[in-house]
Amino acid sequence: MGATILQAVFSGLALGSIYALVALGFNITHSTTKTFNFGQGEFLVGGAFIGVSAVLLLAGKGLGGALQPAEVTLARYGGGLLLTMALMGLLGVLLYFTAVRPFIGQGGLAWVMSTIGFGIIIQNTALAVWGPSPLVIPSPLGDEVIRIGGAGVLPQEILVLCASVAIMVALDLVMQKTRLGKAVRAVAHSGAAATLMGINVTAIVVLAFVVSSGLAGLAGLLIAPITTASVFMGLTLALKAFSAAILGGLSSPRGCMLGGFLLGLIEALVGLWHAELREISIFLLIILVLVLKPEGLLGRRIAEKV
Repeated sequence: MGATILQAVFSGLALGSIYALVALGFNITHSTTKTFNFGQGEFLVGGAFIGVSAVLLLAGKGLGGALQPAEVTLARYGGGLLLTMALMGLLGVLLYFTAVRPFIGQGGLAWVMSTIGFGIIIQNTALAVWGPSPLVIPSPLGDEVIRIGGAGVLPQEILVLCASVAIMVALDLVMQKTRLGKAVRAVAHSGAAATLMGINVTAIVVLAFVVSSGLAGLAGLLIAPITTASVFMGLTLALKAFSAAILGGLSSPRGCMLGGFLLGLIEALVGLWHAELREISIFLLIILVLVLKPEGLLGRRIAEKV
């Protein structure tokens, strides 16, 4: 029983790290523009397909080819990750200028529909290019199960967890210790005040969308060897990630990370008991937290002067 629980913990941490990465993307765009990319799930899908295609091309195969385990080396997989983040970052720039910026400062929620529409365009483009069948990509670390404390863990799950934590720690350090991070926090506090301080607010906002979209693409390729790359996998993952951001606190990057890991662990542990109760337990927890602490576990309450 102990080994089973430990295995669920490992799986929950790996899944939770994906939620945390995407939730961090929601936090970054919300902090700088008070908007969300509701097509974030489709960005994850795009990242997964572009990444798998990049590995196929690096292995000397066409887009319709199939990858053998020996063909997915760490170098090719790493190259695929870098290319995916770069292309998804460019797509984030396009998203900002076409679907978000025209509506910033205006009343209403037009940006909600425009970001959803942008996501649907990405999803249907992926459907037209790659078709409805999922793409399979073997893990660059192999599929041999590693035994830790009696629990079996896939090498890809360890890679997902380590890579996600490393990126989240690096982003946290950038935000807390560098001039760039201070500029982002200044824009998040007040764009007008940041402009008076000489900060290029537009550049910071564009950077936020680049990072947010790049993180979604990274999450897509990281999880592809575990779940396969499917055109339809984005909505569920994005919904869970958004829930994680709400749970941890949209205003807090560390809260979003905490929320992601909590959701992953709860989903895995409750699934051991009754799989059908996973979603119920997650959303009951979110409702409970919002009732007791509406700003989320690590979020800060915004006091408005009247």
